[in-house]
Amino acid sequence: MQSQGNEPGRPKPSAMPATDDEIREKYLERAIRELNLLNHDIHDCPHCPRGSLMPVLGSGHPQADIVLLKHDPSLAEIEEGVAFYGRSGTAVMKSLKRLGIDPLAVYGTLCAKCPVSDPSLAAGECVGRLTLELAIVQPKIVVVMGEPALEALNELSLPLARELAARPGELQELTPSTRALFTPDIDTSLDEESAKRAFWAAFRVLGDWYAELPPY
Repeated sequence: MQSQGNEPGRPKPSAMPATDDEIREKYLERAIRELNLLNHDIHDCPHCPRGSLMPVLGSGHPQADIVLLKHDPSLAEIEEGVAFYGRSGTAVMKSLKRLGIDPLAVYGTLCAKCPVSDPSLAAGECVGRLTLELAIVQPKIVVVMGEPALEALNELSLPLARELAARPGELQELTPSTRALFTPDIDTSLDEESAKRAFWAAFRVLGDWYAELPPY
């Protein structure tokens, strides 16, 4: 009776190389795990004077092509603890649909995640967590909504980052692998018709950019 296993002197068969789908799945699992750890750290952060209020966390696909960035949360976002919840989120979803952008390609977050009474009270250590958040998601483009968000992003120490300008609707280079698009702040653009048109005119550039993405 022959023994099981490889014959003496014969090399063991090598493992089959991982498929592209398996590699993507591993990267997705790692991104989910790292975002969960980041959110845990944000919950336990002692720096901002938010009292018993919970922080407002990012939401969306952990490896999104597009990151939407606001500076601080609205009341609805504070109540739910989720970025882009409420009017701004509804407006964004409608805009994405009009532009033909898959919502699964989008991740939304805030610079100041703690609901402090004055956004300027948000600690630098807390805003600095955005650096890690962007490193985890690794978007192809960041849509920066409003000048406070633009200023906060420019102050981060992103590797090889260029300073962005407040030029609505113009694609800019944030890093060698990431573009940026500046728009007016969506929360202040929903109640006045001319402000709404200005936001849409800048945001619609995202649709042209998305349409030119190469297929996976």
